Amino acid sequence: MDRAIDTLQQVILDPKYHDILGILKGLRNGAIYGSKVRFAHALVMTFLFRNGSFKDKMVLIIKATREHARNLATFVFIYKSTLYVLKSTNGKEQDIDTFIAGLLGGYVVFGRGGKSSVNQQIVLYVFSRVVLGLAKLTVKKKLIPSLHEDVGNKVWPAFAAVCWGLVMYMFRTDPDVLQPSMKTSMDYIYLDSNRWDSLRNLVWHNE
Repeated sequence: MDRAIDTLQQVILDPKYHDILGILKGLRNGAIYGSKVRFAHALVMTFLFRNGSFKDKMVLIIKATREHARNLATFVFIYKSTLYVLKSTNGKEQDIDTFIAGLLGGYVVFGRGGKSSVNQQIVLYVFSRVVLGLAKLTVKKKLIPSLHEDVGNKVWPAFAAVCWGLVMYMFRTDPDVLQPSMKTSMDYIYLDSNRWDSLRNLVWHNE
């Protein structure tokens, strides 16, 4: 038994198997991370804003968690596998390979995979981080001059104000264009707070 463990230890530490094992571990890590993030989010949102029995709610939570875990794990698998193939073909890994691998994984998993609410949330989350990253990158690469800290402190409040002004206007005029989970949250906060017919649903519980 000890000999088998030692042999296995040698295999997993052998550099020639590193890339393959990295793909498998990435698949595992994607599934675990997706499960952790989505389960907590789905648990809170479902029990706060969804109607139905306990069983129905748990089915929704498990379904969303499984989809998030599967999609993230699949993306990692495609991404790392593509990098491995490109590296094997070109003899070395290049920066552009990451873009190609991400492009392929994003198209297969989050593009062709369907426009579900889970996929929308993931893609929009990534999009917001990409936009913020690009803004910082333009300063880092000196494509635009770096803003003085005082200017930055003045720009942020204006940016926050415009974002909130636009989302509230859209919620009033065209709420159907907002992401479903965001609309549900806003319905609860801004519309349900205007409706009650007893002390019970004024103070404690929305019917």
